[in-house]
Amino acid sequence: MSTPRDLLITALDVAPSRPLEQGELSLALAGAELIDLLSAQAIALDGDHIVPGSRPAPGDRLLDEAASSVVRRVPYESVEDWLWRRGRGLSSAYLAALESEGQLVRRRRRLKLSGAGPFALADSPDRRRAADRRASGEPVLAALASSVGIHEERTDEHEPPSGDESPNVDDDGVATVLAAVNDALLELEAVRQRRAVEEAAFDNIWRGG
Repeated sequence: MSTPRDLLITALDVAPSRPLEQGELSLALAGAELIDLLSAQAIALDGDHIVPGSRPAPGDRLLDEAASSVVRRVPYESVEDWLWRRGRGLSSAYLAALESEGQLVRRRRRLKLSGAGPFALADSPDRRRAADRRASGEPVLAALASSVGIHEERTDEHEPPSGDESPNVDDDGVATVLAAVNDALLELEAVRQRRAVEEAAFDNIWRGG
């Protein structure tokens, strides 16, 4: 099971509630990597800092790459710093990996990511596994998907809630990562809004407004 891959497949398979940008998805993918590395005990958390773990990475190429990039000396890197560093261009790396494995087809699709060509998911065991995980309401995948605006409609009143309600996560380390992802996404949105205001003000100056 690879949470980053399942998240990307979910993003390609389910229409988001708002346009999904590469930056948002990349931050969430970086958080998903941390969660998988925590689960494999390839890393641990000391507060909100990432420390090397006692076991190797799970064996996925990109997760191996993520594990090898962990800072292994004091001062250790914070989860927030990891998200911004590791997340740079990460969605493109995962898209390329899925495409190289034949899991993506370059044609029209519902979801468009800025800077990425059009893709459609091929029928594959990974796609079915991600769909099963999504349908089960698994809390980690649900929380990561929700953080980037992916909410799947549910018809069974007994199924886990969607929308703005965050799924319950019992593990403190996972909860720390998810909180950091949400904070980073809020910061990214604030930066975008500030730039939009600055650009609008600049345009008004040139127009004499």
